[in-house]
Amino acid sequence: MSGHNKWSTIKQKKGKNDAARAKVFTKIGRELIVAIKTGGSADPNVNSKLKDTIAKAKAANVPNDNIERIIKKAANDSDSTNYEAVTYEGYGPSGVAVIVEALTDNRNRTAGEVRH
Repeated sequence: MSGHNKWSTIKQKKGKNDAARAKVFTKIGRELIVAIKTGGSADPNVNSKLKDTIAKAKAANVPNDNIERIIKKAANDSDSTNYEAVTYEGYGPSGVAVIVEALTDNRNRTAGEVRH
């Protein structure tokens, strides 16, 4: 039973789903930006990393408008933030080896978060 107001329950479920989708869209958008900047081209036929990232975006149901907008934004280099891919290695409890691949605009903050 939903109780008195069924719309309230629907609204909460939809809000959670939308927030999760937005988080995925943002993550993939950053990956697209890095793929363009590291690959050197906004053309997926030339840039294989961009082509793979676009396929990943389509698998996650990112709208084509969002993909095109992000590609144009990264190609024009109007974005002042510079995302970079970093890899951290370490050992956890009981000698378990851990490798963390991260995409960040601030290496110091990311290092602290990984340690935490």
